[in-house]
Amino acid sequence: MQHSLPEEFWRDIAPIANVFKPDAKPEVHIANAATDDGRFYVPISETVSSRPLWISPSENKWADILRAEGPGVINRHYHPHEVFAFTLSGKWSYLEHEWTAEAGDFVYETPGESHTLVAHHHPAPMRVFFIVKGPLIWLDEAGKSVGHFDVHDYIELARAHYQKVGLGAAYVDTLFR
Repeated sequence: MQHSLPEEFWRDIAPIANVFKPDAKPEVHIANAATDDGRFYVPISETVSSRPLWISPSENKWADILRAEGPGVINRHYHPHEVFAFTLSGKWSYLEHEWTAEAGDFVYETPGESHTLVAHHHPAPMRVFFIVKGPLIWLDEAGKSVGHFDVHDYIELARAHYQKVGLGAAYVDTLFR
């Protein structure tokens, strides 16, 4: 026998009085995080942009929404740390794997993986929520390192972009935790 609970039964539960420890920073709440407002997306390549949602300079880690309006590519790269991805819309894959991710798909990238991210043609833009730790090591066609992209490069790119589009360079600083 199932018991039915009244609608929003939790309304009478008292919230915790002291939510944050004295040294804790406030949470980040971003309404409409996967917005279509292009000003919030920092160009990462000619065809793919990224909206930072949370950035930890001290951990070299960030969470973002990667977006491509149509077919796109992010250069070959290697991850020395794990990466998590959840597909919100569109279609994407890695040239080096057999699978293709679509809305609702989750991907875990193991440390030590190299790949080439591509956005496929799809009626909806590719939007993927990523959690990235550590740098992306850019690779040439032979798989040799030719550069890197870490949290500090990301911050610099975001500051320049946000200044250019009128949001102000300091906008990215509001995402630091």
